[in-house]
Amino acid sequence: MPIKRRILLVATGGTIASQLSAHGLRPDLDGAQLLSYVPELQEEYEIEAIQVCNIDSTNMTPKVWDEIVAAVECKYLYYDGFVICHGTDTMAYTSAALSYMIQNSNKPIVVTGSQKPISEENTDARQNLIDSIRYAGDPLSQGVVLIFNGNVIAGTRAKKTYAHSYNAFSSVNFPVLAVIQERKIIRFIPQQVYQEPVRFCYHLNDSIVILKLIPGTKPELLEYLFQNYDCIVIESFGVGGIPQSLLDTFYEQMEKWISTGKLVVMATQVANEGSNMEVYEVGQRIKEDFHLMEAYDMTLEATVTKLMYLMSVCRGSFTAIYDGFYKTVNYDILSR
Repeated sequence: MPIKRRILLVATGGTIASQLSAHGLRPDLDGAQLLSYVPELQEEYEIEAIQVCNIDSTNMTPKVWDEIVAAVECKYLYYDGFVICHGTDTMAYTSAALSYMIQNSNKPIVVTGSQKPISEENTDARQNLIDSIRYAGDPLSQGVVLIFNGNVIAGTRAKKTYAHSYNAFSSVNFPVLAVIQERKIIRFIPQQVYQEPVRFCYHLNDSIVILKLIPGTKPELLEYLFQNYDCIVIESFGVGGIPQSLLDTFYEQMEKWISTGKLVVMATQVANEGSNMEVYEVGQRIKEDFHLMEAYDMTLEATVTKLMYLMSVCRGSFTAIYDGFYKTVNYDILSR
């Protein structure tokens, strides 16, 4: 009789674990209760569950990411794969963050959840959980992925693009790694070969803010953000640039703060195809003057969490952060 592969379910709450309360859905079920809805998998795998927290994913924080990583690191040698049950609203941030906090993993770390609670009829939760455990139990699986509606998405490429539909997540600017159909895993992208051992990281630097430009953004906002955050990610229009009405203040603040180690990264509000500041004068000039970093084809979730990670491990070295930002991790950046 073949030895069953060992899977650890890490429960954090979310819709998948929710039940109806007097004030709407609220996370209530624990990991063992989630597993009770898929009893058939206990015959195929040896599955255990631990509870990190039981929260709506709106309340997810970098501190909870530390707890998730600690749970995986503590049990890493004893299990063949890991499944993290999570709410959908911040799931893309968590899958991106874990891609940087757990690198070079030859074991799969799957993030999943659902649009409806697992206790409801016609829920997507049961199938997502089954798919995730089967993927985590396959010897060919590795690294951090998000699994939803049969799609296996690299942890850094996932974005929630539908609020209610079962196909809630898309793989942005990169193909899905695999699909799961009728118990079969159909892989499209070759597995990565890791030359270094698995590495775990904690305590991300969350002194970062997103400035989403709108027509008429007031210059005073820039001064406040530079004063209060170590890193500003500017979501500009189209391929990227700074409006003329903000240029004087932007130059003034950059010249004042760049020597102190403050970072500015240019991204785009457009979900697909990425930024390219060299196309228009409004972007090319400031990129040349300040050696700005830009996100190119990275998702906003990956951009933010990668910067949190780099600001933590590089300890203020702009050169190290710059080089690390453009080093590909879990398929996060391709064009530059």
